[in-house]
Amino acid sequence: MPKNEPAATAPPRVGPSRSLWLLGPALVAGVAYLDPGNVASNMTAGAQYGYLLVWIVVVGNVMAWLIQYLSAKLGVVTGQSLPQVLGTRITRPWARRAYWLQAELVAMATDLAEVIGGAVALNLLFDVPLLLGGVITGAVSMILLTVQSRRGPRPFEFVIVGLMAIITVGFVAGLFLAPPDPAGVVGGLVPRFEDTGSVLLAASILGATIMPHAIYAHSSLARDRFGAAADHAPTEAARTETSRIRRLLTATRWDVSIAMLIAGSVNLSILLLAAANLAGVAGTDSLEGAHAALAVGLGPVVATFFAVGLLASGLASTSVGAYAGAEIMHGLLRVRIPLLARRLVTLIPALVILGVGVDPTLALVLSQVVLSFGIPFALVPLVVLTAQRHTLGAWVNRTSTTAAGVIASVLLIALNGALLWLVLTGA
Repeated sequence: MPKNEPAATAPPRVGPSRSLWLLGPALVAGVAYLDPGNVASNMTAGAQYGYLLVWIVVVGNVMAWLIQYLSAKLGVVTGQSLPQVLGTRITRPWARRAYWLQAELVAMATDLAEVIGGAVALNLLFDVPLLLGGVITGAVSMILLTVQSRRGPRPFEFVIVGLMAIITVGFVAGLFLAPPDPAGVVGGLVPRFEDTGSVLLAASILGATIMPHAIYAHSSLARDRFGAAADHAPTEAARTETSRIRRLLTATRWDVSIAMLIAGSVNLSILLLAAANLAGVAGTDSLEGAHAALAVGLGPVVATFFAVGLLASGLASTSVGAYAGAEIMHGLLRVRIPLLARRLVTLIPALVILGVGVDPTLALVLSQVVLSFGIPFALVPLVVLTAQRHTLGAWVNRTSTTAAGVIASVLLIALNGALLWLVLTGA
């Protein structure tokens, strides 16, 4: 939220159609919160621990709202993505390359979850072998990225939002046939853990909810859509720009709110569906087992909706992930490589995992843990940069906003530290 916004002429009134035009970047970035890693983590949490981790999903979504708004604000005000800003601030080449390396590993973990999810969905729907399903998922993501590079952000947004609608229907439909226990849901809002496994899943859920590549991508999406801000000189042009930025940030808050409401509702629905219908059912610790259990318990229609939602999730999120990966490389290494080559950098590890026969659901859950360890490297710089007046000028964070960002960062880092200690000590 801006602090001490400069006095300026009132922004022009914006009609409903114009306001709707300003929406979109957060919905695209929000697809990252509905990727197959989310499905695997939330399904596994609900099946193994019932309603225990409902609070993690809720807290993660609240944090995500703040984080995605700060990312978009950085892009709107500076006209640069977070990787671009960091690429100019990290002056030592070795430090910039080291930062890029960890971000690239996170991007690979992201693609691993998304490609595997798409492959599993194709296998469930059409009995396509997993490796071939991974290749198909990667190929479709290439087509979607071509739309973005050749037609601009708007057509890409329309396609991704359409896939988001399919995802929502696919994962929420089952709750109407088998609603959760209200008392269990309320009890799940009480923060607590049960054992090391619940901490592992909590970190996995947060890694899938607050994804580093979504932080990088949102600033880039906002930059691509709205362009750079003018300087803050007291001229008529600057006053007009002040009004424009204020209007864009207001629209951005609505954009992020809608995106996070959809993403949070779907993620919570997945966990509640598993808690209400799969708890204690053998074999539900995998996507394939969960699909089979849903078919037996709720019927083939719900199971098919689930598989279609999973497929849309894989296709949409891997496209956004590849977009973020390209921006990370460009911003930090200051180079651009052909789209196909960039796509293969993160696609090949996922295909190798599928080819050697690693359990897909286990790979998905572990990939989300990797993502959770990448969060501080994206989140801490974001909070610092948006709290600097020489970076955002009059649009610098309020003190309360920065404090909330610091609290979120500390909580996420503390959870990851606890997870590492529990895993290493076997507690």
